[in-house]
Amino acid sequence: MADLVGGGATGVAFDLLMQAVLDVTIKIAGFNSELDHLKSTLISIKPFIDDIEKLNRVLNWRQQGAEALANLFREGEKLIRKCMEIRWWNAIKKYSHAKKLEKYEASLLWFFQINVQVELSRDGKTVAVGVKVLEEKSWCGVPGVPDFVVGLDAQLQELKGMLLKDGVPIVVLSAPGGCGKSTLAKLLCNDDEIKEQEITRRLFEQEPKRTSPMLAEDQLEQLFLQQVGPAPILLVLDDMWPGSKSLIDQFLLPIHGYKILVTSRFVFPQFEWTYKLNMLNHQDAMTLFHHHAFKDGICTVQKHLVEEVVRGCSGSPLALTVVGRSLYRQPQVNWISTVQNWSQGQSIYDTNMVLLSRLKTSLDALDGMEVLKNCFLDLGLFPEDQRIPVAALKDMWVELYNLDEGGMYTLIYLHELSNRNLVNLTLVRKDDQDANDYCKEHFVMQHDLLRELAVHQSSQGSIEGRERLIVEINGNAFPEWLTDRNHQPINVRILSITTDNAFCSNWSNVQIPDVKVLILNFQVKIYTLPEFMERMSCLTVLLVTNYGFTRAILENFPLPSQLNNLKRLWLENISIPSIAPFILQLKNLQKISMITCEIGKAFEVCPISISNTWPNLNEINIEYCDDLVEIPAWVCGLVHLKKIKLGYCQELVTLPPELGNLTNLEVLRLQSCTQLLELPESISGLRELKYLDLSDCVEMDHLPERLGDLCGLQIIRMMGCTALSELPPSVMDLVQLERVICDNEIAYLWKFYEDYLDKLEIVVVKEDVNLNWLHKRPA
Repeated sequence: MADLVGGGATGVAFDLLMQAVLDVTIKIAGFNSELDHLKSTLISIKPFIDDIEKLNRVLNWRQQGAEALANLFREGEKLIRKCMEIRWWNAIKKYSHAKKLEKYEASLLWFFQINVQVELSRDGKTVAVGVKVLEEKSWCGVPGVPDFVVGLDAQLQELKGMLLKDGVPIVVLSAPGGCGKSTLAKLLCNDDEIKEQEITRRLFEQEPKRTSPMLAEDQLEQLFLQQVGPAPILLVLDDMWPGSKSLIDQFLLPIHGYKILVTSRFVFPQFEWTYKLNMLNHQDAMTLFHHHAFKDGICTVQKHLVEEVVRGCSGSPLALTVVGRSLYRQPQVNWISTVQNWSQGQSIYDTNMVLLSRLKTSLDALDGMEVLKNCFLDLGLFPEDQRIPVAALKDMWVELYNLDEGGMYTLIYLHELSNRNLVNLTLVRKDDQDANDYCKEHFVMQHDLLRELAVHQSSQGSIEGRERLIVEINGNAFPEWLTDRNHQPINVRILSITTDNAFCSNWSNVQIPDVKVLILNFQVKIYTLPEFMERMSCLTVLLVTNYGFTRAILENFPLPSQLNNLKRLWLENISIPSIAPFILQLKNLQKISMITCEIGKAFEVCPISISNTWPNLNEINIEYCDDLVEIPAWVCGLVHLKKIKLGYCQELVTLPPELGNLTNLEVLRLQSCTQLLELPESISGLRELKYLDLSDCVEMDHLPERLGDLCGLQIIRMMGCTALSELPPSVMDLVQLERVICDNEIAYLWKFYEDYLDKLEIVVVKEDVNLNWLHKRPA
């Protein structure tokens, strides 16, 4: 590579950078996508390195520019060679380093787009840059408004009110692709009140992965002010991508007098003011669709067909426009075919490539971030219009992607997807500071078109070659590929089967032996587990969820004994007749979750030899089980348990006196067990207990006298313990206690013991309950 570039520090640094890319690409495969992309970028800028070397000698190009570029190359070489230090199995570090490589490439591109282009133009030379450059450094005035706009009047007023507030320098207008962000920005620019503000300009549109955290403010300021002149009142940056944040931070915000509107598919959490644009309501969606599908004002199609098509577009202006135009002047049989195809599982993207290409760019931006991309695709495994518990996702991702047990990285990835407007993340209790379980009471929902995008992308290629298989059965109509396989095995790792409330058929006799995660979604009162589960010897995660409005009975319990590798079991809205027959044989079970289940009878049977039962079980999670009155004593024989989480079990009255036998217990959650009267005195034997949650245990009027024996206790959460009027004096012995999360009344009780507890921090919070999680939750 030494002959690539002529002499000089810049050329040498460039050569070393390119050599590092080639070396690492040959030796390891984990970053091939990022490095191949970077290599293409280096090849494209190589001619400019030659020109810079010439200009440095002939035109005395500023020394600081050459040095800055050489340093940038050296920084890249170090970053690339660090790829060699990252183990292939460490998904978290790989993801983090891949993002650094992307940011570095973006920095490199920005240096050439701004610094080098400015310098090379000083001598009147014209050099064609091989990447998109600030719309060729052009500026346009106020953009025109589309001929037909619907459903944005109220949003325009809200956005304008936010932008014109005193002390608001920047507003981010954020929404998924195709929602009308640019259209709303154009309406704003043409608003009379805004036009009175002297001058409005629109900067540029950026492509994915072409923005940067590196800008030299002095050079960009020359380019900017020479083009624009005095500071305008409003600057609109349209379709910005994450790396563009530094453009705002380092250059635009320091220049006073601006109001800046950013439109983006992404959320920029660093900026305080964000306006989220929603999809159109049904009435506005019908109006927009009629405009494109019936331009001449004549509608010869049955009304119910129009309604079905509009519903299938899910309020997306882009989808309504694209689909409406595609059906313009088409015979009614084409409309019938469209509705039938969608109802039978065909994707809206199969026949609308324009829609697919527009929305897929957000997914393409995840290339090189494989875990994050897989997390997005996994959301398509769950039914549409249903909230997904983040705790269930954590159970999957711990096994599939080796994410942490506490759920921190699960939540980090979901926040990243939320910032990209690919999911809606809901936190029920915003007051919670529970580092013990980051996923507690979080839920995810996904817009129908984004879920369909995930399903569509997961369905590409042959059945045999897919990572995840998503089966949606309407009535008893099994897909042909599922019934016509002549018993040939299907080698997928993730299988999701969703059936509706008309399903009553026996399962097809298929072979899917390599499934690691199985998700069963149904709506019937009596459900038969698939017979082919008996051959799933690799299954580690089973999620069974009834989305009906009454608890369902699983007809063919117990679970097959062949599931000896099952580690995580999630049961939701199910009537469980007995624990012993169907779960006790699962010797590798590590965690069981029962949500809104009927389990009162399940605990009545006492296993004969509890000491040898579930040797690997370390967590029991029971929530919203309203028939659970007491926890039987035999549960306290599960000596390997580390976590017991009982939430919203509002008929639970008592805990077993033998609770202290669980000597390995680290977490005890009793949140919103509103009838629970007391903790057993034996709790003092839980020397490993680190976390205790008594929030909203409103009937508990005292704590055990020997509570201070909990020598490992670090966090107590005590919101809403309204009956508690005093603390036992032994709490002054809780020398490891770091945090008490409570309200003002309980904080007053703890104030007396602050002098005895050096590590103690009393966190007083105001409870903020978000009831959005109740959306379509079973009764």
